[in-house]
Amino acid sequence: MTLMKHAIESAIKKVFNVDTEVVLTRPEPEFGDYATNIAMQLAKQVGDNPRKIAERIAEELSETGNYEAVEIAGPGFINIRLKPTDLLAHTRREPTPVRAGEVVVIETNNPNPFKPMHIGHAYNATLADTMANLVAISGATVKRVSYHGDVGAHVGKSMWALLRYIDGDTNKLNEIPLEERNAFMGKMYAEGAKAAKEDDAAQLEIDALAKQSFKREDPLYKAVYDTVFDWSFAQIDSTVARLGNIPTERRYLESEADPIGVKTVQDNVPNVFQESDGALLFKGSEHGSFDNAFVASNGRGLYAARDLGLIQLKATDYPQMDECIVVTGSEQAAYFKGVIAAAELALPELKDKLVNYPTGLVKLSTGKMSSRTGDVITIDWLFTEFSKAITSRGGTADDKIVAGALRYQFLKVKIGSDVVFDVNEAVSLTGNTGSYLQYAHARARRILEKAEQTVVMPAEVRPEDRLLVRKLGEYSEVVTQATKTLEPHGICTYLFELAQEFNRYYEANKVLGSDHEQHRLGLVALYADTLRAGLLILGIHAPDSM
Repeated sequence: MTLMKHAIESAIKKVFNVDTEVVLTRPEPEFGDYATNIAMQLAKQVGDNPRKIAERIAEELSETGNYEAVEIAGPGFINIRLKPTDLLAHTRREPTPVRAGEVVVIETNNPNPFKPMHIGHAYNATLADTMANLVAISGATVKRVSYHGDVGAHVGKSMWALLRYIDGDTNKLNEIPLEERNAFMGKMYAEGAKAAKEDDAAQLEIDALAKQSFKREDPLYKAVYDTVFDWSFAQIDSTVARLGNIPTERRYLESEADPIGVKTVQDNVPNVFQESDGALLFKGSEHGSFDNAFVASNGRGLYAARDLGLIQLKATDYPQMDECIVVTGSEQAAYFKGVIAAAELALPELKDKLVNYPTGLVKLSTGKMSSRTGDVITIDWLFTEFSKAITSRGGTADDKIVAGALRYQFLKVKIGSDVVFDVNEAVSLTGNTGSYLQYAHARARRILEKAEQTVVMPAEVRPEDRLLVRKLGEYSEVVTQATKTLEPHGICTYLFELAQEFNRYYEANKVLGSDHEQHRLGLVALYADTLRAGLLILGIHAPDSM
């Protein structure tokens, strides 16, 4: 596509002596393989009818002999049809390394300990992990990290219930079976959250326990904290792996970020932060956010100070960092806009390096999936429900198959839009689902397994192949675009359309036992390889059987 773009730009320069940038699109197949409306954009500058401009450009392109056809449509669209050999060559192109040489740090999971991971965490982890995959494919060096709140209010709520549960005997924690610990942590947090909301005396106790989380000097408190902390990260690590994420290389904690952030805030008063009733705040309202306290009146760091400290920890660990990415819920978009603005003022060397991607909400078809009360839909529950749905339709529900169905439901939605899905629909083998694409790959591999001859890549494009080969040739362009925007939904749409195109081809053209078996087997292999490559970017397992 790049060569074609340059060829059109050269033709325009030659004919009209105008320098311009051409944008190519993929029209419907009946109009050609590529199209551009550049003639209409040039009309005013050139001073001529768009269609006449298009005709002169088309004539210049046709004379090169590089294209099967160059045609004009409507008021001045230029439609270009590739030669079969060029169409086939497009299927072997790799995505363009648009970020080559960059270093990108991205948080690929950030659930807090002392609580079970819920579906919102699954969405965040799946999306961020896939964005990291796109960064890696773009040619950049990607650094996957995680960030977790090990101090503060949520710890106080959990510890309030935990200390009452053990009643001075830490051995009671050892009696809780391994498989019940996640549910137990969720129950403890929910009890603490409920008490904080309904009982003023309990809220005071919780505040004191939250304060203790920073130093943990009481032996009993420390023993309970350490035990449940270890449980939490065993759960986080196993659940993130179960989702199909690539492991992180560095884990950051709020407790290590807090003192760094607090000092930075204090060092930047009054130039960046202002004192207000003893607290130190940032006037985010002047930067498209809202006024936010970074340090409380008692001198303790708040969430924003810790995020500021985290940014500095990342910059210290990765001094060559060109970009630092955080994926959060949309409700935190304004907050992060303020944090980034404050960080860039206090640490100008980080300007334009900090990026927040806000997501939409995650909902079941029956309603919102989680709340801040501790009464949440856990990832364990969702894996169970997906497994039941897959088994009920006669499938094998191992974790890789379930994770594939789950990841796809998250990733096929444009970032920022809400994710709403029905579990049974999400595992369907007939709709736009991860299960459908996994099955499509397994089906293609079965065809290849049944072949009694060596499979070789196709050397030609027959007339009946054109639509499938054309679709296969879009892969590198789709992936390149995704690496520019870090939006995986376009890859999902492409893979679904590719599978549909292959199904149409397979229904109309016999493969095994046909006069063109070897040629068509090559197309099946090319299709299966392309499907697998796309699924791999999405972090979805491509099974050979299903």
